[in-house]
Amino acid sequence: MAAAAALWRARRIPLSWLLLTRQPVRLLVALAGISFAGILMFMQLGFRDGLFDASVTIHRLFDADLVLISPRSSSSVSMAGFPRRRLVQAMADPAVEGITPVHWNLLLWRNPQTRATRSILALGFEPTDPLFTDPALAPKARLLQQRGRVLFDERSRPEFGPVAEWFKAGRTVESEIAGKRVRVAGLVGIGTSFGADGNLLASSETYLELLPNTPPGSIEVGLIRLKPGADAAAVVARLRQTLPSDVTVLTKQGFIEFEQNYWRTSTSIGFIFTLGAAMGFVVGCVIVYQILYSDVSDHLPEYATLMAMGYRLTALLGVVAREGLLLAVFGYLPAYAAGQGLYLLVRNATQLPVAMDTGRALTVFTMILVMCMGSAALAMRRLADADPAEIF
Repeated sequence: MAAAAALWRARRIPLSWLLLTRQPVRLLVALAGISFAGILMFMQLGFRDGLFDASVTIHRLFDADLVLISPRSSSSVSMAGFPRRRLVQAMADPAVEGITPVHWNLLLWRNPQTRATRSILALGFEPTDPLFTDPALAPKARLLQQRGRVLFDERSRPEFGPVAEWFKAGRTVESEIAGKRVRVAGLVGIGTSFGADGNLLASSETYLELLPNTPPGSIEVGLIRLKPGADAAAVVARLRQTLPSDVTVLTKQGFIEFEQNYWRTSTSIGFIFTLGAAMGFVVGCVIVYQILYSDVSDHLPEYATLMAMGYRLTALLGVVAREGLLLAVFGYLPAYAAGQGLYLLVRNATQLPVAMDTGRALTVFTMILVMCMGSAALAMRRLADADPAEIF
């Protein structure tokens, strides 16, 4: 008898599931609403994180363990200079293997086809110094040793002109930067960011010709490579003690976070996309609450009957809570699948680095779970009206 009872309990269908599926149309509408809210949260958070990742495209490519910048620098669009000798002084640390001074500024590029001008990010460095982790750059960098030559980013926006197409077709591509004539010696693939619609690389000599007013001995970024096995955090601590206050010492990850924090806190971008995700959360809460409240109201006589049979109110509250949990799980799955597809669509259409990651997937699931369980908690108040004496 005990075995039969255990088998019956194992095979019986949960009441919460029966209540949800009793009206399939209402269930589908509820799941569609929850999925829509989840998709909205996925897209808003994906856009936000994708744009933040795009803002540090160049930062990630740098061949460096540590980075020196001026404390007056606020972002990639507002880089201030500091004395180059600070980078040389860093070489005194026994853990430092090499350095690369980098000039960084936005200059006006003239479209060779339309003659219109547009700001482009120009990086100046010594062609013999390592700049990016991409080994394919080294042979191209040697082309910059000739004065007036630049490497153009073929992933730049089309407003800069058909530079890559002309160069690949064998044409000589010449243009003007800051009113001075330059010739494209090769192409690189970097990508656009918040701060720059395009990029070009030049030797320090060519860069200083384009910006003759640059203070002597001034650079905007200093790249430091450490010896294998060196403790980056310890080197940062030592350099912060030995170098003057006119320079800031960061790890490469710290340099990336420095840029992302600017766009996250000093602009409206982070707030706008976070607000969009919050609106999706609110919309989902309203939908789930309406569904669960209506469900409880429609089944109030049944709940009263169960109470008359001896079921406690806490057991009935558990039924509503399980309904909220089921809605969260089954509403999240299509939202996740649709999010994956939309991320792929956006990535192919805009080249924005939007992709699903575990952290965002868990964040959205948690938000949907809180949304459904919170709405269930509000709907539970309706059960207080389930008084058998009044209903029967």
